[in-house]
Amino acid sequence: MAPAPLAQADAAVERFIAQRQLPGATLWIERVGYGSHHRAFGQRAVDPVPEPLDEATVFDAASLTKPVVTATLVQLLRERGQLDMEAPLQRYLPECGGADKARITLRQLLTHSSGLPAGLPGNGAGDWAGAADAQGIACGLPLTAAPGTRFQYSDVNFILLGRIVERVGGLPLDQLAEQALFQPLGMGDSGYHPLRRMGAERIAPTERLADGTLLRGVVHDPTARKMGGVAGHAGLFTTTADLARFARMLLAGGLAEDGRRLLSQQSVALLTTVQTPPALAERRGMGWDIASPFSRPRGSLYPSTSFGHTGFTGCALWLDTASSSFYVLLSNRVHPGLGTNVLPLYAELGTLAARAAAVEP
Repeated sequence: MAPAPLAQADAAVERFIAQRQLPGATLWIERVGYGSHHRAFGQRAVDPVPEPLDEATVFDAASLTKPVVTATLVQLLRERGQLDMEAPLQRYLPECGGADKARITLRQLLTHSSGLPAGLPGNGAGDWAGAADAQGIACGLPLTAAPGTRFQYSDVNFILLGRIVERVGGLPLDQLAEQALFQPLGMGDSGYHPLRRMGAERIAPTERLADGTLLRGVVHDPTARKMGGVAGHAGLFTTTADLARFARMLLAGGLAEDGRRLLSQQSVALLTTVQTPPALAERRGMGWDIASPFSRPRGSLYPSTSFGHTGFTGCALWLDTASSSFYVLLSNRVHPGLGTNVLPLYAELGTLAARAAAVEP
């Protein structure tokens, strides 16, 4: 890979750290078959005391949970004949809503075209606890648009998909992800509830809450936290090395590095190519973003067929099948508090990763 864009990518991350937009980060840029570039920058923690960050640091990946875990498991269940993308939500969750929800399909949930609102009321506020309560609240929410008529990025879609995966798959979401996804791919540092697998010292902390609690190894997303830390929309903790394994699998058409097939080529196509209704300007796969207001990480060089996703905590993953390249950024920009903006960094890294992979305008 071209060395100059890689050095510029390193400098971009360091610049945003110097501007106090994030305390630290890990970055992985790779063109499969040509090499990889991976680094750690800054501090893992600054509160209560500074801690150096290394590449083994485990991050709260926030909404990367949606495409990496939930959407992938949906396709695995589809391949087993247990889920139909065109089937109504109520086939799998018959208790979910009334006639207003009858037309919502799994395809619409996966492409954020269901008409459901962005999140639960008050971002998880209220007197409730657990995944069953979250499902009940989600199913009672009024639609903001008729199913299939409008794009609305929504945690609610993936809360419900997570519940469907658990019910149809016959296991809790975290256990199914471990057995069907993380173990086969060798993603040994990935999963929900990281404190059950490792010491807190490896995990990047996120926000210090108003009551003084510092979240470390506990999911940052308030709704996922009230659901018990395991949800279809958030809860994944991971490393850049593990996400690089996952990215290579997608770019190899579903094949793991040991040659075993994790996903069919059809599943990879459903995940990563346009599956939204033709009338919608926004373009999404069944889990991955392609062209929407959330596509800043693509930068200015990757083609319109490239795909990726972000996470609120300061995470981005963008992939390009044509050049067999990708980049991963994991950070804890929400540590020790909110008010930062790394969206320009995502765009800059996307352009530089493409340039390093010799992608032409």
